[in-house]
Amino acid sequence: MRKRFYGYLDAVELFNFSMSKGKLTKAQKAKQQQEEEERRLREEEEAQLQAEKEEQERLERERKDKELERLELKDLERREVELNELRHLLEENHTAVTKWKTDAVEKAKWERYLHCDGTPDPAVQQEVNTYISLWRDDPEVNVTLVLKQCNIALQLVEELEGLLRDVTDPQEGHKYQEGLIHLQELIHSKHHLTTEEILKRASVNSNTETGNMQTVVQDDNITLCLWCNLNTKSRFEGLIFEETGLGFELPKQLAVSNIAVRILHTRYDHLSLLARMAHLRINTPSYRSLAGGEEVPADIDVPEQGETKREGEVMEENEVQQRVDGEVQSIQGFEGRKSVASLQSGRDSVQPAEGRGSQIQTQMEALGAEGELTSSLVQLTVMDPGESVQVVDLKQYTPLGGVFYYDVFHLPPQAHQVNGWEIRQLLDKGLQVFPYPMEKSNFDDNEVLTCSLVGVSVTLPESVVFLETPQVARWDTAVKQWRMDGIIDMSYDEAESKISFKMDSFQAFVLMQDTYANLPFLSWELRPLGQDSALFTVNGALSELSVRIQGNQCMLQSEQERGLSHLTGKWMSGPALQRAMLNAGVNIFVNEYTDKYVSSCGKDPLTEHAAYEQMALFASACAFSWSKWNAKCGAEHLIMQVCEHLGSDPVPKSSWSLYLLGAQRSQKLEITEKSEAFSPDLYPGSEFHSTFIHMLQDNMSTDGRARARESNYLFIDTVQSLLCATRPLMYS
Repeated sequence: MRKRFYGYLDAVELFNFSMSKGKLTKAQKAKQQQEEEERRLREEEEAQLQAEKEEQERLERERKDKELERLELKDLERREVELNELRHLLEENHTAVTKWKTDAVEKAKWERYLHCDGTPDPAVQQEVNTYISLWRDDPEVNVTLVLKQCNIALQLVEELEGLLRDVTDPQEGHKYQEGLIHLQELIHSKHHLTTEEILKRASVNSNTETGNMQTVVQDDNITLCLWCNLNTKSRFEGLIFEETGLGFELPKQLAVSNIAVRILHTRYDHLSLLARMAHLRINTPSYRSLAGGEEVPADIDVPEQGETKREGEVMEENEVQQRVDGEVQSIQGFEGRKSVASLQSGRDSVQPAEGRGSQIQTQMEALGAEGELTSSLVQLTVMDPGESVQVVDLKQYTPLGGVFYYDVFHLPPQAHQVNGWEIRQLLDKGLQVFPYPMEKSNFDDNEVLTCSLVGVSVTLPESVVFLETPQVARWDTAVKQWRMDGIIDMSYDEAESKISFKMDSFQAFVLMQDTYANLPFLSWELRPLGQDSALFTVNGALSELSVRIQGNQCMLQSEQERGLSHLTGKWMSGPALQRAMLNAGVNIFVNEYTDKYVSSCGKDPLTEHAAYEQMALFASACAFSWSKWNAKCGAEHLIMQVCEHLGSDPVPKSSWSLYLLGAQRSQKLEITEKSEAFSPDLYPGSEFHSTFIHMLQDNMSTDGRARARESNYLFIDTVQSLLCATRPLMYS
């Protein structure tokens, strides 16, 4: 029975399966037809909607194209008027700035003439030579009086450096360079004479506890630390001059020798200047954007590469190079006057400034563009020392805090008191360097020729900011360059701001930092604080700082306390502040080599410079800021955030709008900083303009326009110079 039942079930399943393969029932057919009809209607509806959508999109595109064509025609019609208006503003400001600078130079010359303090005019070579000759013959060796004389000479050196930066005539440049070399040589020789005078009386001024002599002499420009080994005990290992934070360590060979150790810290750096002056290249003046005004051609006869130089010019250049070599030996050598080596073969000839690049039509060319962003100046480049010697690239690293001269001398003969008479042995050779590592003749026959390392410790100068661990470089007299090899056992105590290391000999050394450590910028902002007043804030890679601008004066503002107390809160000219910041290790400025060491947005420099010119015109009334889209819009365009801002308070985030700048026109963008993707679509209701300032005026109030138009030419020039020096649209 059970088998029959299961057989019945199998038959039923077979019947059902066969029926499913057969014809559909009427109900099933009706349902299937209904579903097919619904699907057909749905597809027709979707196709109709798609067609309507495409038609709407086509009509919208046509509408936008017509609107863009209308706006482009409107922009084209007023293009000449807008360019002429911008050209007039730039010409007017440039003419006023040029006249002001010329009058300032004449006024400075007249004030110098009236001052009559005995200091020479650095621009007059005869006066400089007379001053040097008289001072060289001055027998004064009192350290206090000599340091006062050195300070006057250092002021003259600074003035000559300023003339050398601005010179365009090669012959004038050689003349200033020669004066610089003479003065640097003489200043260091005077330090040598005062050191010798102090050491001659070491025994009289010896310490009663140690039996040795130690002394410190300081002023605004130098710190002189001297120690004389009068006791010659082998247990002596080193000394720290507590008042200066400088110290040294001596090996046994020197602890038992009649020597004197000197650490001379000069807060200026003449050695790096000599390294750069090894090969001097003078550029012809670059053209300044006159917005269609006359371009003043360079009237300097600069030989092309490979061109034979005039005989007199070659002789003059040889003489200058010889003086550079002799100065290096005098400052670092301590071996007396040496014969000057012959001029190196294959030195780079003076090169003319590079001409303009491609002739692509840009807004800057429409306004009378300049070929380079930098003003005319003397370019001091590092010589190529060859592959065998690895020297510091002074384009990548910047020496900070001055030079530390670390020397050891033979102790001069000391005076003896006999029957009320002072008897002293006089030497014609003067102060003599103590050879170390020692020569074999200085050792006993059984003594092994092994010279230990000499140590030194330095507290970082308070006038310098090190954003990273300082690098130490030593001076190589042979190649006249800084080198980072040979520095051993270096340790850095960040909390104590102290660095210590060892070397195999006594050499001058310097502390260095990556020139571009604070680049590229993370963000930046330029916002007005009032009429002819603005605040430029840069959020660098390692630190944030601000520069306040008032008229033609600038003031650094920073939360960094150490190293900047002598700068923050003090008004000075833009170029003076830039030099001071560079010397303090706070660099936000770019130069012709920055591209090799820092990543950038790769923008067209002419379009970029045109943007800085126009930003400066409206800096009293508009705020400008960094945009993330600037790196994604291509090399031919710039994007920044802009808004009118007439108060001195921070700009609300909701006030910013995005603007796109190109060579031919500017426009307001529909996207915001928070948009998910970049789009060049025009902001609804806005128009195109041929210049950036006319684009801004469309959204400005009457008061804002009036404030911008009333901006002083010195304020405009200062803002533009600061923007061109930092190039935030390129390096952020």
